[in-house]
Amino acid sequence: MTRRRALATLTAVAPMQAQAKRRARDFGICPGVLSPGKRNAITDVEGVRVGHVTLIQGDSVRTGVTAILPHDGNLFQQKAPAGICVGNAFGKLAGSTQVEELGNLETPIILTNTLSVAEGIAAVVEYTLSQPGNEQVLSVNAVVGETNDGRLNDIRGRHVTKEHVRQAIAQASREVAEGNQGAGTGTICFGFKGGIGTASRRLPASLGGYTVGVLVQTNYGGILQVEGVPVGRLLGRYYLKEFAEPAPGGSCMVVIATDAPLDARNLKRLAGRSLLGLAATGSSASNGSGEYALAFSTRNLVPMNPGRQTLTGEYLTNDAMSPLFQAVKEATEEAVYNSLFLAETMTGYRGLRVEALPKEKVVELLRRAGALRPR
Repeated sequence: MTRRRALATLTAVAPMQAQAKRRARDFGICPGVLSPGKRNAITDVEGVRVGHVTLIQGDSVRTGVTAILPHDGNLFQQKAPAGICVGNAFGKLAGSTQVEELGNLETPIILTNTLSVAEGIAAVVEYTLSQPGNEQVLSVNAVVGETNDGRLNDIRGRHVTKEHVRQAIAQASREVAEGNQGAGTGTICFGFKGGIGTASRRLPASLGGYTVGVLVQTNYGGILQVEGVPVGRLLGRYYLKEFAEPAPGGSCMVVIATDAPLDARNLKRLAGRSLLGLAATGSSASNGSGEYALAFSTRNLVPMNPGRQTLTGEYLTNDAMSPLFQAVKEATEEAVYNSLFLAETMTGYRGLRVEALPKEKVVELLRRAGALRPR
């Protein structure tokens, strides 16, 4: 085993319970009015799993892969209804046009860095073709998103391999590590260390009891707000503080899972509302920041060979969508906060050091503003 492979294996698995750090909600930062699921993670949606491979090598490699699997079965044979919303298309979301056209997802969702999208596609194709039951498959629509971690990571070295992607898929579980993990290893958010974050919301039984889970890869900028408090301005670190400061590019990927029975059209609408959660954190979706949101449902799976010309299923009406819109907005906002609260200070490529969010200062600012609440 090479040193690169060995290190990837050692840093790949870091379950949530193994992390001693505290999430945003542990400090009383509880966006919105709805309650989270048991894990407060995208994996609160039954069947959804997440896997990471984290690559930290020498002084310059700070990157990785995150894989999201909608269900435990053969996804190509039982496709998940899906929809995509693009807030700003400065980025790459491979496979998005077929999802937009057909309204379903047939592979795991892979997140990585900008220059490793090709490796992600190749690995997902190989994974899909190798699954039992897919022996006659001649076309695979791999879905791979990215953000650019080229400030902390030697991105031109293209250190992510197909093997790393396959490893992330293989070890996916219901426990989701956050912060400097997987595709969030080398990301930066609001000038602080960003990363992977996740959260969920559950509707009351009277509204269906559905769960909405969100996972984000945060690598964007703007003027940080937490629960409406202008934290970035109060800390003196924000976009346009100095007019010569470059625009806060970098991008954000948002992946949304739900067990609500939604068709592709309403999943697209649900994805769009997640961008309101990004806005609530202070994002202005700058020119160089690609904002992509992909939502899928674990209900009404679409069989590859249904054996008939029509499919039937029950779907929520448009009027039933508003509580889900509120849920995804809240979960996205909290997922971003978790990505910041769980991230750690990192020194990377060419000696760049990016500090973690000063949590104690942030919590004190929120306390003074009366924005903290009991869990």
